[in-house]
Amino acid sequence: MSFPEHRPRRLRRTPALRALVRETRLHADDLIVPMFCKEGIDEPVPISSMPGQLQHTLESLRKEAVATAETGVRAFMLFGVPATKDPEGSQAWHPAGIGQRAIAALREEFGDDAVVMSDLCLDEYTDHGHCGVLNDRNEVDNDATLERYRRIAQAQADAGAHVIGPSGMMDGQVGAIREALDVAGRDDVAVMAYAAKFASALYGPFREAAEGAPRFGDRTGYQQDPANADEALREIRTDIDEGADIVMVKPALPYLDVVHRAKRETGFPVAAYHVSGEYAMVKAATANRWLDERRTVLEILTSIRRAGADMILTYHAKDAATWLRDEA
Repeated sequence: MSFPEHRPRRLRRTPALRALVRETRLHADDLIVPMFCKEGIDEPVPISSMPGQLQHTLESLRKEAVATAETGVRAFMLFGVPATKDPEGSQAWHPAGIGQRAIAALREEFGDDAVVMSDLCLDEYTDHGHCGVLNDRNEVDNDATLERYRRIAQAQADAGAHVIGPSGMMDGQVGAIREALDVAGRDDVAVMAYAAKFASALYGPFREAAEGAPRFGDRTGYQQDPANADEALREIRTDIDEGADIVMVKPALPYLDVVHRAKRETGFPVAAYHVSGEYAMVKAATANRWLDERRTVLEILTSIRRAGADMILTYHAKDAATWLRDEA
């Protein structure tokens, strides 16, 4: 059937008709908000490259998490920013490290009424800013790093994390963490693997927020080549085989093809990280009145869901959930 019998505009005529035939829906339950907690500050510190985002104190972290939860977002990904760093990043697994204290604060606030997630990596904690410990050639030592990751996983689980998110792109990291958690009797703690984390230019603002920029070189030796989608699927399957409960693609928008393939080819829960650079671009464009922020953000997040992501980590989470609630 073709025009004039077939008129697609009939089902687009009113908001109610459009809602009735909508194929992809976005909900606050789909969103995870990343948050930063910094040690040694008395007041929250604005992140200049991410307008509206803050490095929090423990107290302001709790208040902002409560305010965010009131919009309907009930999942938090936490990043600790320590006051002191060393070559191994030992504060990452210290029981009183800022990351563990942030996890404990939100568990005390919410119990099991929210999902407390913790990023597991070393770049925020090492004085060289790489995601692992270095060998005598100043290269990241994969297997020595896994031993540190095991310790971090246990510390984060002990602090109360529901979900642990290894983001360092070390070979074997999911298997090592799963084993460490199981041996420690924490088989109830889930692993959300940053399975396909690309060496992206869009992480720049995050490095200001987490204070984790590498002091030399870059991360192309362990993060993925942006040109390789087949390799991304191999990484995702490997992490599933090692025990991942959720697999993540990061960043989101430049890799929607990988998000789509990950969901279609594995059937596993898929997360996509709408990263700091994507957030900063929207904020810059809307500050200049080149874009409508609300429409832009909701269109972007819907596109990520439409590609196949079951959940989205996004710094827009609180605003998006508020807008969605207003539209309901």
